[in-house]
Amino acid sequence: MLSKSVQKAGVMLFVAWIVAFVLLFYYTLNFNWYASVADSLITNTLLALSCLVVGTILRFYQPKQEIVLFVVILAIVLSISVSFLSTYALSMIFSRYQTYVSFLDVSMPFRSIVLFVFLVWCAFANVLWYKLEEQSETQERLHTAQSLAKEAELNKLRHQLQPHFLFNSLNSVYALTIVNPKEAGTMITKLASFLRGTLKRDDEVWVSVAEEMEYIQLYLDIEKVRFSHRLNLDIQIDDDTLALCLPGTLLQPIVENAIKFGLYNTSKAILISVNVKLENSMLKISVQNPYDPEMKAAGGTGFGLTAIRRRLYLLFADSGLLQTAALEDNIYLTTLKIPQTYDQNNTY
Repeated sequence: MLSKSVQKAGVMLFVAWIVAFVLLFYYTLNFNWYASVADSLITNTLLALSCLVVGTILRFYQPKQEIVLFVVILAIVLSISVSFLSTYALSMIFSRYQTYVSFLDVSMPFRSIVLFVFLVWCAFANVLWYKLEEQSETQERLHTAQSLAKEAELNKLRHQLQPHFLFNSLNSVYALTIVNPKEAGTMITKLASFLRGTLKRDDEVWVSVAEEMEYIQLYLDIEKVRFSHRLNLDIQIDDDTLALCLPGTLLQPIVENAIKFGLYNTSKAILISVNVKLENSMLKISVQNPYDPEMKAAGGTGFGLTAIRRRLYLLFADSGLLQTAALEDNIYLTTLKIPQTYDQNNTY
């Protein structure tokens, strides 16, 4: 449906077109005003109706093949019809005006050609318009489908992280029930609190750094029960980052990865460092853990970091926001960067 401004412009153009032909007939062909107005009004009204017919036909029917032949035949039929009807009507009205009637008979082929050219142009303009409209609708549907697919994948990744952590925690609880039932009970209580918090924030896409760190603290409390004095933490959070936002449940798999590889195959106490700061309009979170380069890597699916990379790519279309590096003194560094120029109303 055309907007009111476009409809108004079309009416004004039609009136200007009629006036132009009136002036052409009056000043160039020396017809009187009555004949000039009648000829221009009748011929151009029939032409306008023909254009509406063309537009309506092409809106609901366009052959997939031989579209050019279809348009040409349609324009020929309509141009001849308009030329005949206008000539017949004007001849009946001005039957006593022999000079004008003779002009109508002579000009009928020329009128048909002009009308044909105009109708062909109108037809192809309509074809192009509807093709562009169809392409726009197709692109919109494709964009919607891609958004839904992206949303579904993000939800899948997000919810897969919860059982990934839960399975590891349940294995730890099972081990503790044998060697330390009391600590196992404490861990179950903290795990219940952690999962309850997860359910409450299940619909939250973006969370503040303060909220995420409270969530991480619950996770670390569970791990402290599991590893006791072997796990030491150094968490530094700049005050100006507390109100900044990041995708929910994004940091926990990174910390889990650091604890797993830091404590694997060692009985010594280790230090896990977490640093949160703002750098060049990016929220930068660094997690450091010691590792033994001579020891074989811990088993596992590697799902956590892989899921994070995929989520970051889907959200920001940047595969370099999560980086890992081996530093000196056998320190492993994981760096997460979150751009702060986003729409926090986005949903998965």
